[in-house]
Amino acid sequence: MTIPTLAGITPQTITSDRIKTRVLFSGPAGGKPVLFLHGNSSSATWWEETMLALPAGYRGFAPDQRGFGDADLDKKIDATRGAGDWADDALALLDALGIEQAHLVGNSLGGVVVWRLLADAPGRFLSVTVVDPGSPYGFGGTKDVDGTPCYGDYAGSGGGLIGAPVVQAVKSGDRSLENPFGYRSGLRRLVFKPPFVPAREEDLLSSSLSIHVGDQAFPGDKVMSPNWPFVAPGVWGAANALSPRYVTEAVERMIAAEPKVDILWVRGSDDLSVADNAAADMATLGALGLVPGWPGAKIYPPQPMLKQTRAVLKRYAAAGGSFREVVIDDAGHVPFIEKPDEFNAMFHAHLAARAP
Repeated sequence: MTIPTLAGITPQTITSDRIKTRVLFSGPAGGKPVLFLHGNSSSATWWEETMLALPAGYRGFAPDQRGFGDADLDKKIDATRGAGDWADDALALLDALGIEQAHLVGNSLGGVVVWRLLADAPGRFLSVTVVDPGSPYGFGGTKDVDGTPCYGDYAGSGGGLIGAPVVQAVKSGDRSLENPFGYRSGLRRLVFKPPFVPAREEDLLSSSLSIHVGDQAFPGDKVMSPNWPFVAPGVWGAANALSPRYVTEAVERMIAAEPKVDILWVRGSDDLSVADNAAADMATLGALGLVPGWPGAKIYPPQPMLKQTRAVLKRYAAAGGSFREVVIDDAGHVPFIEKPDEFNAMFHAHLAARAP
């Protein structure tokens, strides 16, 4: 699927030691590099306006990450590595472009990749900005700020949570608003705060529908579980890679890693996708009676995603790092699109304060 780019954005196909993919560029060659990592069910397209708004002298670049967009279809996500495949792809891209250090930005799934990069290679980054990032403990099936799993098999996380109607909507390229399981409906309800509709909705929808589909991609495989909601994570694809079963190991390494990189954490006040009572959390749905058999809050409470992130970042700061949490009012999961002026003001100040 070819998605048009804005004037000032240059798409290139880049082959690194790990993957061939589309990379979008903005700004002057040789400018201060800023690497943008997109979220789940999206692609580099989502960052175009933010890249074009970078201050003079900055060079933005955003890859379609493995499993999305125009990334090599043959390159699958090994979920057992957590965010490892994406992190290694990002580092290989820096190497392919001859970039020793860059500023780093990640949204949602891209934020989970940022946590892994801070664990694996913090010295490659000048600053970090995370925008409504996924919890450092991943998505689904944990019950407290320490990421304790509700069950030993991490039931309630992974690809098995993605319903057949959602998968069918992607396979058929459904662009209707009427289908409650379609991506246009999902973007308007769960990603953007209603009634916001982006000017480039069609391009962003095309980007969401460009997710790679298959048992080793979207939705990925699953393992049946005796524990509610009766599915545990498999070993392939993005949804499984975001399971706490696989991402949690990076938390302690991130906190201990050196050098420490200054972190700006920006989130929308009305984000329903990453929250302490997220709309897609099985416990949230169970408490509403939408998923039968919920065992109750003592056994399976909603995942406290924001509290988890805040607790990890406080430990990161206590270990010598620093972070700042900023909330953008009246915005959902992508405030850089919903409230660009407000987002860019704090983002650009963060870049300037940490210039090489």
